[in-house]
Amino acid sequence: LFGDKTHVLLLVMELGECTRNPGYQDVEGGGSAAETINADPGEKHDSTALKLDQDFAAEEYTQIKPYAGMPKEVLLQYSSQARYRVPREILFWLTVACTLVLVALTITVIALSPRCLQWWQSSPVYQVYPRSFKDTNGDGVGDLKGIQEQLDHFLYLNIKSVWISPFYRSPMKDFGYDVEDFRAIDPLFGTMQDFEELLAEMHNKGLKLIMDFIPNHTSDRHRWFNLSRTRDPHYKDYYVWTDCNMGSFLIVFGNSSWTYDDVRGQCYLHQFLKEQPDLNFRNPNVYKEMTDIIHFWLEKGVDGFRMDAVKHMLEATHLRDEPQVDPNKPESVKTEFDLHHDYTYTQLGLHDLLRSWRAVLDVYSREPGKYRFMVMESYDYQEVEKTMMYYGTPLVRESDFPFNFYLLYLPQNTSGLWVKDLVHLWMANMPKGKWPNWVVGNHDKPRIASSAGQTYIRVINMLLLTLPGTPTTYYGEEIGMENINSASRDPERSPMQWSGDMNAGFNIKTNITWLPVHPDYRSVNVEVQNSFNTVPTLEKHLARAYVWVICPLIPGCLLMAVLSLPLAWRLRRVQAQLGV
Repeated sequence: LFGDKTHVLLLVMELGECTRNPGYQDVEGGGSAAETINADPGEKHDSTALKLDQDFAAEEYTQIKPYAGMPKEVLLQYSSQARYRVPREILFWLTVACTLVLVALTITVIALSPRCLQWWQSSPVYQVYPRSFKDTNGDGVGDLKGIQEQLDHFLYLNIKSVWISPFYRSPMKDFGYDVEDFRAIDPLFGTMQDFEELLAEMHNKGLKLIMDFIPNHTSDRHRWFNLSRTRDPHYKDYYVWTDCNMGSFLIVFGNSSWTYDDVRGQCYLHQFLKEQPDLNFRNPNVYKEMTDIIHFWLEKGVDGFRMDAVKHMLEATHLRDEPQVDPNKPESVKTEFDLHHDYTYTQLGLHDLLRSWRAVLDVYSREPGKYRFMVMESYDYQEVEKTMMYYGTPLVRESDFPFNFYLLYLPQNTSGLWVKDLVHLWMANMPKGKWPNWVVGNHDKPRIASSAGQTYIRVINMLLLTLPGTPTTYYGEEIGMENINSASRDPERSPMQWSGDMNAGFNIKTNITWLPVHPDYRSVNVEVQNSFNTVPTLEKHLARAYVWVICPLIPGCLLMAVLSLPLAWRLRRVQAQLGV
């Protein structure tokens, strides 16, 4: 009984607090709590409280309005009522629906938006021919220190990707494309320390270095060849040897592809110079050796490779004579174009080799911000479908792109329709989802200012920069350099024209250059070009804005071939008005 009275007193105190809630209603009678408590002062508190206690136990709580400080049991009674439960559930499910819509919208935007551009997509590729770029020691030949000295020139041009032609140790029969040691720098260009310093400085400035990789052949002074010609058990099949038949294989430069070796007593295959014997990639040891060389330079930190002359890498095992284009005139076979190269070009298994190297580069690309780039060089002429195979398949990647050499035909016809046809040739045949590229000059082809004329040089450069994809330019094209008069195969490799000083600023220590400087160097050089800030800046920023922003958003972007020509001609008119 005593315990019941204590409970009753607590309830009475709680009901006293409820008198401050005007909305509070008693369970019975509809009167307020104050009226109930003060109705009969003489009535015993214990009987009233006991009655209320019994009512709470017997009936549901019927309070109309919630009040501050109500206990948990009362709050649960209100929360289960429809007027409170339904709005709460509506808000909950509305929040869930909005969240799902936002997630779906985010996924859709990510899926449909153009992917972020890699470094090799967001910048032109600038080819440096190291012999001719900059000489720092006065021997008349450019070197690695010279490239490092001129890195700011790339930054001025908004260039981020620099492809450097071969600087391996070489007897220089083919100016570096005949490699004597793939792991050494030729002393003509510097030392391995010079290379490492160049690479470090390029990375410090945000530049990427692309190396030339030459898998098809070596120099005849390479250690492997000397061991192979003596029939060393491990190296005897590193090259393509046969008993001499002197069959109708022709090298790229003409003449026979077979040369007899007195030491071995057999003929070896060379699709280029006789000092460049072809490696035998059907020997797995050769493949492993060349893959190890790729690892060597990737460990050094290079950002990618330009794979040289890849279509020549494999030959048919039977080594039969190749069919003539005109079998009725056997005496007419004088160049590579007089034969159908069914047994030496793009043989079965070639793309498997290249895709395996792509996989090696992909392993090194896993490091954030360290994507390793691979581009193929293959002149397939009218057989554009063969070039497109270097993109890979929908399931297996190969090169990031093969070089597109079809704009090299621009000088044949300067009409807009011819330009459109050349652009369409690539865009129409390129596999869906792949990245295009454009080349108008390199170390093997005449400079565009010489082949098309000075009138067109800026127009063609503007076209190059406004087409969708990655443009590739050759050193000196940005200032309109021309070929020199030379009977050799090097007229487009003359020294870079930096200024109007001695030797065009290429060699300021001695009056020696490995090739003559072009006579127009006093008016056509980097200093003169940079002095006209208005037009180069307009050309530079307009081109980058077009390539980076507009083109990736337009499917196919074929329209650019048409739009770029009047845009470039308008730029030419501005230049004429400025006297540039």
